[in-house]
Amino acid sequence: MKKIVIIPDSFKGTISSQEAGRIIEEEAKKRWPDVETVRMEIADGGEGSVDAFLSVLDGEKKQVKVRGPYGEQVESFYGKIKETAVIEMAAAAGLPLAGERLNAGEATTYGVGELILDALQGGVKKIILGLGGSATNEGGAGALAALGVKFLNERGEEFIPVGNTLHCIKKIDLSELDQRIKETEILVMCDVSTVLCGANGATAIFGPQKGVEPEEVSRLDYGLRHFAEKIYEVTGKEILQLEGGGAAGGMGAGIAAILGGKLMSGIDIMLDTITFEEVLKDTSMVITGEGKIDGQSSYGKVISGVAKRAKKYQVPVIALAGAVTEDADLLYEMGVSAMFGINRRALSFEELKATTKMDLRKTAESIFRLMDLSSKV
Repeated sequence: MKKIVIIPDSFKGTISSQEAGRIIEEEAKKRWPDVETVRMEIADGGEGSVDAFLSVLDGEKKQVKVRGPYGEQVESFYGKIKETAVIEMAAAAGLPLAGERLNAGEATTYGVGELILDALQGGVKKIILGLGGSATNEGGAGALAALGVKFLNERGEEFIPVGNTLHCIKKIDLSELDQRIKETEILVMCDVSTVLCGANGATAIFGPQKGVEPEEVSRLDYGLRHFAEKIYEVTGKEILQLEGGGAAGGMGAGIAAILGGKLMSGIDIMLDTITFEEVLKDTSMVITGEGKIDGQSSYGKVISGVAKRAKKYQVPVIALAGAVTEDADLLYEMGVSAMFGINRRALSFEELKATTKMDLRKTAESIFRLMDLSSKV
């Protein structure tokens, strides 16, 4: 065992990517004191994306006061790495900021636009925008308003749309959109392929976790559809079936159509930026993981993204998770060598949260013991 690359996602609701990586590294060093370890934080566009980039690239975290999901002032941040800004939309419009006040119909992404403005004022030429963990359902209209887009109702009055008022848009005026956007490359980190509207759209799929009641789904979905029609009128761009357009309450579609954002797999953007394939050279094994490995893990999530890259270089991949479901077997075809659930007892999630660190440590220890034994047999 010469070199181990340790690159887990967070185990959501329990431990961070950084904590998980540290625990795995410590157990590897106990078994093989001389092994080279490369520990990297990783994220696919949701919470922790800024910290993940800053853990492997030289940059700074900028603190900024912006509007939160319901218009209140909140302390927010983004990462600045030379002329690149890394922005998590969740840092201004995420579920944690909404707390128990879940009301997707009234939540706004305006603060995300303010983060983008601050970055533009700082001279950035590239923005990596992470979409994940949103409390919103307004297509990114708030962020676009912050950047100078005007939304007018039937009386010609300007307003900032939210999910409940998207249907009130009569006209979209792009004449005062911040022109620096045209000179800025925008890469949008999406970890979902959801489209904007319909049964597989933003509202139907993700609305319930944002407080949307069943009887509200059709109304909010109609608002996004109306938003798409008005965007088509002003840009000629069709966004209803745009893959990833439904990310972050439809923000993916709005940013792509109005700002020219390029929707990409979040994990691929991350791995490209940190030159992961260079790190893979001379690597004996990669260890990754996340809170739950299931069928969704094969669709643009951290584990599948890491495994595909490692497979190209014939590097084995071990994946750890709080739970591994039956439909996770798809990941074997993508390059995962073995998967292990770390929970050692049949307990509820709330009970298991308290022992996640210990369970991860013990599972890593068992795996390394077995690998050590196999090398001697």
